[in-house]
Amino acid sequence: MSDFGDRGRRPGERPGGGKPEGGRPPRGGDRPQRGRPEADLSKDPRERRAGDRPGYQGRSPRDEPSEDRDPYGIRSVRNRHDDPEIPDTVQAKDLDRVARAQLKTLSKENADGVAQHLVMVGQLIETNPQLAHAHAVSAARRAGRIAVVRETLAITAYSIGDFGLALRELRTYRRISGRDDQLPLMVDSERGLGRPDRALELARSVPRSSLSVDVQVQLAIAMSGARLDLGQTDAALTELQIPQLNPDKAFSWSPALFDAYASVLEDLGRDDEAEEWWQRSDRASEVLDSGGESGEDDLVEIVEEDADDDVEEEPADGGESRSE
Repeated sequence: MSDFGDRGRRPGERPGGGKPEGGRPPRGGDRPQRGRPEADLSKDPRERRAGDRPGYQGRSPRDEPSEDRDPYGIRSVRNRHDDPEIPDTVQAKDLDRVARAQLKTLSKENADGVAQHLVMVGQLIETNPQLAHAHAVSAARRAGRIAVVRETLAITAYSIGDFGLALRELRTYRRISGRDDQLPLMVDSERGLGRPDRALELARSVPRSSLSVDVQVQLAIAMSGARLDLGQTDAALTELQIPQLNPDKAFSWSPALFDAYASVLEDLGRDDEAEEWWQRSDRASEVLDSGGESGEDDLVEIVEEDADDDVEEEPADGGESRSE
């Protein structure tokens, strides 16, 4: 369920409030993040360490937030809640196989009900995030100790602007799964709470090399946004100057990175350079979309040509696509 990522927001924009002063309206359609790895349950959720609670290290237990006395945060979703209706056409088997496997510790009846709610989240997250969140809450009430369920609740909370709940649920997901793949969303949630300094501190708390490449890219974009929140536009550009910012080759995560880079260049008044990166983003996105859903290893080689040259797409050896 982790592919519900950062929705409805241009790279670098503050969550829930657009870009801070000096920002611009969104350019074109937003693209969802792709290919986030699924969580696993290999780590005992009770094995919690101070380092797993970003932003709260060094505090006494009395000062720690209440969710640490409620390890799975189930209390937060047990207030009165009416389960939203699930159409008869929605079946548990419609849920992604990897996510479904995480529900095997539940009874069959309960697992099927949770799966149906998660399917509804996937169908509604773009068009009706409030209703998607209601389904995520229902799933969490039934299966509060399942990583993918808490991850989904965090994502829907983020989508409706409840950044406090999103951050709390992401911490819970992190403890249960032992994974850092949602670190970019945690950083963005800190930004949404108006704490860009803490967002940057959190982003630096995990070695970049320990993250998958697509998560590294998402984290760079989130950190750049935090710099913009602080008015540090030059530093925001530097955060995006990572090895993956290759103008000639693009993976499935590259359009969002190119967009973010172009956006910051515009903030710096470097409009001609910005337009070049917007065009690279558009070309990469078009070729990726023409090849269907792309994974982290799908590659597009972007070749600059004169404006009068014909444009064609043809598959190259090794599963690559070329845009000329």
